[in-house]
Amino acid sequence: MAGRSAPGASLVDRTLDVLGAFDPEHRVLRLADLAARSGLTPSTTLRIARRLQAGGFLARRPDGGYVVGRRTWDLGLLAPVQTDLRDVAAPFLQDLQAATRATVHLAERDGDRVLYLDRLQGSASVPVVSRVGGRLPLHTTGVGKVLLAHAPADVVAHVLAGLERVTPYSITSPGLLQRQLAQVRREGFASTSGEMDVGNASVAVPVRGPGEEVVAALGLVVTALGRDRQRLVAALSVAAAGIGRALRG
Repeated sequence: MAGRSAPGASLVDRTLDVLGAFDPEHRVLRLADLAARSGLTPSTTLRIARRLQAGGFLARRPDGGYVVGRRTWDLGLLAPVQTDLRDVAAPFLQDLQAATRATVHLAERDGDRVLYLDRLQGSASVPVVSRVGGRLPLHTTGVGKVLLAHAPADVVAHVLAGLERVTPYSITSPGLLQRQLAQVRREGFASTSGEMDVGNASVAVPVRGPGEEVVAALGLVVTALGRDRQRLVAALSVAAAGIGRALRG
């Protein structure tokens, strides 16, 4: 159960229970499921959901399912870390996209998923399923592998225990992924080939904050890496270093 307020809980508590019912595995909830996950009666849930919908914090789809509204995402972007990072990174992302003509990603880890903070579409016709505010598996994306390589041990163990196959090329062997993560830490970049989308490849590097900790990942998506791998890694590394220096102020 996502949330269940104590008896006599305030309207604020119950509203938070409704919003807290959504997570990466529960992006669309019908009223009955929303009530069950929030621990509230259907009538109370409906009343709160309608008020949140009116304010733009929830949206209701034609099939009756509720989803998180745009206003909730807009508020999330005001969080200091994400706002500062996106603002600081913006000119570097633009320069990187202009230099490589590839799709550029800025992402951070959100639990056991990669959260996309920004994306600049490349000029080439490359299949890309990412979207700003979207979350994807860590082990199937270049930015995700970078973030996983520098994640706490318990996060790594959790991901290794449930490797999902998104495409025929997704890494589902814990041993193989562990070796790849060690290579990421050793070489300073991660790459994928058809692991999230058949027909594309990606490469990514870490972005380090004031204490040299990895605070984000910067990546490129192209049709294939081939001989361009080192050139793209070099371009990414220059941009990531610039973002890091700007964050350190």
